[in-house]
Amino acid sequence: MTTATEMPQGMEQIPWWAGNARLTDLSGRLLGAHVAHGGLIVFWAGAMTLFELSRFDIAKPMYEQGLILLPHLAAQGWGVGAVGAITDTHIYFVIGALHLISSAFLGFGGIFHTVLGPQYLNNVSSFFGYDWRDTNKMTTIIGIHLILLGFGALLLVAKAMYFGGLYDPAVENVRAITSPTLNPAVIFGYLFGFEKNWLAGVDNLEDVVGGHIWIGFICIIGGLWHILTIPFPWTRRLFVWSGEAYLSYSLGALALMGFIAAYFCAVNTTVYPAVFYGPPLEIKLGFTPYFADMPGSEVNTARCWLANAHFFLAFFLLQGHIWHALRAAGFDFRTGKVVASRVAPEPLN
Repeated sequence: MTTATEMPQGMEQIPWWAGNARLTDLSGRLLGAHVAHGGLIVFWAGAMTLFELSRFDIAKPMYEQGLILLPHLAAQGWGVGAVGAITDTHIYFVIGALHLISSAFLGFGGIFHTVLGPQYLNNVSSFFGYDWRDTNKMTTIIGIHLILLGFGALLLVAKAMYFGGLYDPAVENVRAITSPTLNPAVIFGYLFGFEKNWLAGVDNLEDVVGGHIWIGFICIIGGLWHILTIPFPWTRRLFVWSGEAYLSYSLGALALMGFIAAYFCAVNTTVYPAVFYGPPLEIKLGFTPYFADMPGSEVNTARCWLANAHFFLAFFLLQGHIWHALRAAGFDFRTGKVVASRVAPEPLN
């Protein structure tokens, strides 16, 4: 026997196995799923870090051991000495354990809002309550997310400048980045220029950290803008204001970032040092493009796994974006037609 929750805006009923789509109109329950999902992500990060640490051989190159997370920690300067030698693995244990502990709190929060908390937040808190059609509330939520992303970027800046520094393959050691590049012509030259490898052409940590400073403040300023203003009339007309539309926008953005990350980690050896990830890759084209280790490599390096994982995850995220975008526009895949009852109503404001 299956249970169904009526979807808002005239959408059809859907069974329990459809996942969070059942909760689209239950703001309290959807918050629980959101928090629980965050807990699962943090739990995976902690558990995987400890698993990799349990099989890590300090005498072998890191990139030959099928690792995913430890190379990231090493590139951030944790437990690393001269020529990329791992000098302290205890810090990796601490980081993994902190993630596991944090995931427990997120898990409890998710269970509370899923089982014990109110189904709807609208009647409990005007701050957390929302309506998908409320354009002002939706852009406020976007603003909050942008501010959090901005502070996240600035956390890396703080680590690079004040809390131990980053591993710099140019000097083969960890160093503090005391003079990040702030010249906008240099920073935005990577984005709008035509240098080799586009964004992935960055070859010094000063530019990397300077870019994070710029993007951090841009995200924070953009977030404040979205919180303090209401959408322009042309913006309200341009977008579809529904839960499924927001999901499609998010999946599309993730897909774009995934493709960029796949190429970036495949060819860049400044942010992804070869001592931790292996040599840069080459792109091979067949029925499906994929990233391969350079000729002569006897193992699939961490760089190869990472680039291919980003590419294929981005590919499927793109399919999800197209699927949900069509549904948000009113397309019914069962009939192959646009169904008027599934077209999202006009925004509230």
